[in-house]
Amino acid sequence: MKIYCFGDRKNISGERIREARLKLRLTQTDLAARLQVEGVIMERDSLSRVEIGTRFVPDYEIPVFARVLGVSVLWLLGIDE
Repeated sequence: MKIYCFGDRKNISGERIREARLKLRLTQTDLAARLQVEGVIMERDSLSRVEIGTRFVPDYEIPVFARVLGVSVLWLLGIDE
């Protein structure tokens, strides 16, 4: 399966995921653990790659990130409400 890039990034939500995580004062390890409780198996290093834009984020992970971080899916996608 070919994974496409958006510019030089593999996702458009990583920066906002990091911003929301820091606002909640969560470590990457804490956020990875919360994602795992919600059924998304992700290690800290994978989360790091999401935040810097080198890991693709599948559509099924976006709503889980939003729920765990207490933000909207639209906000994570850069579509400000």
